Amino acid sequence: MRKEKMDIKFEKSSGNVFADLEVEDAEELQMRAMIGYHVIRLLKDTNMKQREMAGLLGVKQAEISHLLNGHFSRFTTDKLLDFLKRMNQKVTIQISPHKNGEPYQNVFCG
Repeated sequence: MRKEKMDIKFEKSSGNVFADLEVEDAEELQMRAMIGYHVIRLLKDTNMKQREMAGLLGVKQAEISHLLNGHFSRFTTDKLLDFLKRMNQKVTIQISPHKNGEPYQNVFCG
């Protein structure tokens, strides 16, 4: 039996899945996702139970469940930054000219 060659079409990503899908407010959603990723990573490193995480971040346990499941649209950027503050993390904002082909916003964790 001979396998048929499949012609697979693809597009190169811009680096922002929300922009690629033409979602409104794609830059804001991407920023929340990047910050949210780091919040989750830091929370998981604590080995706390969700109840303890909720106490640390000052939210209900149900909100922790949404956060850990990546539902970042439920949280504003300010709220995600507040979570980082509550976890004793420093956030630095650096402003520089935009160059063609690079994202407008980046999040780095050191």
